[in-house]
Amino acid sequence: MDQQEQYLRELKVLFWENGINPDEYQLERLALYANLVVQKNNKLNLISRKDVEKIVENHIFISAYISEFLPAKVSRFLDIGTGGGFPGIPLAITRPILRGVLVDSTTKKIDAVKEFVNKLKLNNVVVENSRVESEEFISKYSNNFDLVVSRATVPLIILFRYALPLIKEKAYIAAIKGGDLADELKTAELKYKAQIKKSTLFELSYKPFNARNEKDKKLVLIEINK
Repeated sequence: MDQQEQYLRELKVLFWENGINPDEYQLERLALYANLVVQKNNKLNLISRKDVEKIVENHIFISAYISEFLPAKVSRFLDIGTGGGFPGIPLAITRPILRGVLVDSTTKKIDAVKEFVNKLKLNNVVVENSRVESEEFISKYSNNFDLVVSRATVPLIILFRYALPLIKEKAYIAAIKGGDLADELKTAELKYKAQIKKSTLFELSYKPFNARNEKDKKLVLIEINK
């Protein structure tokens, strides 16, 4: 069995065990993406070397799994600090109706992401090599998104600062994080009290490997009114 076939099998187990049923084409695309990341990782550090064997569970699946917790009505997302394309690419594959922008300031990583998007034939995302706080980026994308996603890149209070000029009047921030988030969430809630309509902390537990969330994976979902 080749590596991509193995990734496909792992994906099927994780999705099906958790009652999620992507179509075969989506699963195949996710498996191809896993393969592309691992191959590129030999030359460029996109994921931790020790994480390569767990790429499906720790990177591909978890990035797609968050779509189960996102509001159905969102249509345009921004992935801040996408790195190797997480969570933006799996999200775009499993929610093809979404349109997204994947942004990172590291040129080598963004070049890799552009290559992945090309090979995956993903036509619902745009890839940008930029800093989200730059005048140029804000000018291009102000008031553009109703969802901002990010994966443990910066504290929530910084993510808010980045997101506010770029989001529509009503929007959501979704951040994949680990550890004790009480203080981080409290700090953000105090600073942006006027804009936060609701904040929810989801435990990202899943069968068969993290049924009680022993791995301490969480999704912070914040609803914002500007």
